[in-house]
Amino acid sequence: MILDKFKLDNKVAIVTGANTGLGMGMSIGLAMAGAKVVLVARRDCEETIKEIEKNNGECYFIKADLQDFKSIDLIVEKTIEKYGKVDILVNNAGIIRREDSIKFSEKDWDEVVNINEKMVFFLSQRVAKEYIKQKSGGKIINVASMLSYQGGIRVPSYTASKSAVMGLTKIMANEWAKYDINVNAIAPGYMITNNTENIRNDKDRYNEILSRIPAGRWGTKEDMAGAVVFLASSASDYVNGFTIAVDGGWLAR
Repeated sequence: MILDKFKLDNKVAIVTGANTGLGMGMSIGLAMAGAKVVLVARRDCEETIKEIEKNNGECYFIKADLQDFKSIDLIVEKTIEKYGKVDILVNNAGIIRREDSIKFSEKDWDEVVNINEKMVFFLSQRVAKEYIKQKSGGKIINVASMLSYQGGIRVPSYTASKSAVMGLTKIMANEWAKYDINVNAIAPGYMITNNTENIRNDKDRYNEILSRIPAGRWGTKEDMAGAVVFLASSASDYVNGFTIAVDGGWLAR
């Protein structure tokens, strides 16, 4: 049965930035598909845990600050200690800083690039080594952005980092496919998250964006679940190095 290919029973998934927004939506989706989900965040994941357990799912919380690269070993080692393996990595954690490019600071550049780009690569590398050691293959799913395709305004480090995520997805796919590791990405459109709160509070900007979305609405965290389950499952075993837009048709406009 084709639907069996979407099941994630007995799979172990790590999701970074799982405490809120898109990370919460993807964590819940993976758990509902049968995965044991390791929730990684620097803040408590009480709401995510509550929703997963309400749906009879299983999860485990690891508190980690992804600005600290020592957290990479902590995340992987605690996951292996708890569940004995890892099968899926979702690099969702990300931050954004807004300022005119002419005034943008080195501090704001480094903080964003460290989490959104550098951490994505080195956490993926660490998990890929585990996949190779396990000889079981695995899935890596990066969260890109509409700004992987477009320039944006007043977010130079975010645009640079999300453009890099798309490129990193391709190079990791090229090099690691021989180990049965699938590396893909999801590019969310304009979604209702903490990162877009400032834009949504600007009514003119909010309505300007809304008028360009063919679906006629902003996306929600629930809209991410189907894409992440597909890319995490055996249904996507021949999909590699691709970025799927979950954007309500924004890029088609």
